[in-house]
Amino acid sequence: MSEPRFALNHMVAPRLSAGAFFGLGKALGITEFEIRNDLESNAILDGTGPEVIRDLARQNGASLISINALQRFNDWTSERAEEASELANYAAACGAKALVLVPVNDGSGKLEGERQSNLRVALKALRPILEANSLVGLVEPLGFQICSLRSKKEAAEAIAAIDGRGRFKLVHDTFHHVLAGEAEIFPELTGLVHISGVDDQDVGADDMRDPHRVMVTERDRLNNIGQIRELIAGGYRGPFSFEPFAASVHASVDPHAMIRGSVELIRARV
Repeated sequence: MSEPRFALNHMVAPRLSAGAFFGLGKALGITEFEIRNDLESNAILDGTGPEVIRDLARQNGASLISINALQRFNDWTSERAEEASELANYAAACGAKALVLVPVNDGSGKLEGERQSNLRVALKALRPILEANSLVGLVEPLGFQICSLRSKKEAAEAIAAIDGRGRFKLVHDTFHHVLAGEAEIFPELTGLVHISGVDDQDVGADDMRDPHRVMVTERDRLNNIGQIRELIAGGYRGPFSFEPFAASVHASVDPHAMIRGSVELIRARV
């Protein structure tokens, strides 16, 4: 079986500057990264220009997978269109290859028919923006029960309906895959995999939230190893990007050792 290729989402060490983040990956032998637009003291929100990120990436031999993310992408408004254009322009200028698309996650837009229509409207509107910047749109269903897009199957159907294959791909998130309870994995449509674990042995699946998401350890309840094996066996050859949200991870004084531990565990088990 092919060995997994690892990447780092800036959420793995959000207190690091962009340059230090790329340097962390370089020290680990990791060359692919996701930058974010929701970290107040880091790139994009702090006003760092895309050319600065591009140059820092080049200095560290870093390849930028994506900017994570355009939020509420399936609630298409003039405001969303402006935000999408700005993010897409930034992504292209800094050298990122894709823009992660995160759906509405507040309990609205969930009705049968409504959510499918909203999704198609958004994808159609996003396609020319992405095309103009030579970007891929990475659609990320969230497993939370309040989310307006939980199903990768529904996302795949919408992409096919607007003839968007090639411009849009799916994000398989091991945490959200478990919460959604969806069996299919769509490796041929997957452009990125987010990996994180849940060690808490007491929390029920329906009560799992982002703060429970840690690095992948031997106590993992999400079967990350099984999901990674299945994706690789299905032909997925893209990056597996660490995206933990737990405060304990963010407070780590030795992120290098923490990440290395997960990488070694996964490689040994896969």
